[in-house]
Amino acid sequence: MTTANKITVARILMIPAFVTMAIYYGESIQRHDPQEWMRFAAIAIFLIAAVSDGLDGYIARRYKQRSALGAVLDPIADKGLLLSGIITLSISNWSEIDPDYGRFPAWFPVLVITRDAVILVGAGILHYFIGDKMRVKPVWTGKVATVCQMCAIGWVMLQLHFLPLIFVVAVAGIFTFVSGVVYVMDGVRQLQAGGHAHAARD
Repeated sequence: MTTANKITVARILMIPAFVTMAIYYGESIQRHDPQEWMRFAAIAIFLIAAVSDGLDGYIARRYKQRSALGAVLDPIADKGLLLSGIITLSISNWSEIDPDYGRFPAWFPVLVITRDAVILVGAGILHYFIGDKMRVKPVWTGKVATVCQMCAIGWVMLQLHFLPLIFVVAVAGIFTFVSGVVYVMDGVRQLQAGGHAHAARD
């Protein structure tokens, strides 16, 4: 296994550690006995995992360690970290003072999971009908959505109050929805183009 893949695997293994610390910290809040070391541990684990995302990619490119295994593991690690953060911080309240700043509204994880599920199913449909001609191209709205989701997670974990959490979540939600629509429209376009090409050959 390459060094880049080892880092990716380590990132995946950090996910349950983060979830455990985050949930236990939320429970300590509900007991009115906040264990701040759990909060800092969860934040540290999440930050290390997030930073290692860029590190494994850099090593893979710099030292020519790109592999089929890495192509599978990397998106699993990326989505696993984001989804675990969003879901965990939706069910675990991190604020003893103001619950509205301590967790995400229920619609946020539903929106994120639905978008990812639609993209995954759509990719499967595209691959079934047009095979290797399928092209999944990153779009800027998707990148912005990812950044906004990370910011929302940081907002809860750091307990930032200079902007309402719902504002940050709303912005992340808008870009998440729009990026999903863009991916669906691109998928439909590819499907139609594949159908026209098939009809022309017939």
